[in-house]
Amino acid sequence: MERKTQVHAAEGRHDLTITREFDLPVALLFKAYEEAELLAQWMGTKVVKLESRKHGCWQFETSDPKGNVMFRANGTYHEFIPEKKITRTFEMENAPFDVQLEFLDFEALTDNTSKLTMHVIYKSNELRDQMLKLPFAYGINMAHDRLQEIVHKLK
Repeated sequence: MERKTQVHAAEGRHDLTITREFDLPVALLFKAYEEAELLAQWMGTKVVKLESRKHGCWQFETSDPKGNVMFRANGTYHEFIPEKKITRTFEMENAPFDVQLEFLDFEALTDNTSKLTMHVIYKSNELRDQMLKLPFAYGINMAHDRLQEIVHKLK
């Protein structure tokens, strides 16, 4: 079953919605966001910190082959309900973007399929549009494809 991540961004708004159906039970889909080892694999980044709980924080970074940090992001979990919902902030360090608020909803479709819906809110529609000019949709599709492939092996 072919699944693709969809990015929906209405004109003139400062938010977007990302949806993806996975050939994974909701418990495994959630686990991919909860466990540092899995997250590092499918995101292709180093998980510096991951406190998977309400009021916990997280930090990721990606380095080049020489060890220079190329990307660093961090945030705080405001809500963490296993197999249901994560509400978190997301901030890229040393980037011209303000912090964004993300609502991740996990939904069981059947015993073996699930859906992730992400509602992302930016400070302004200009910042959202600036993010969309990056290879944003391509990158999240690649990451979700890896998530499907890696986590499916745990079934």
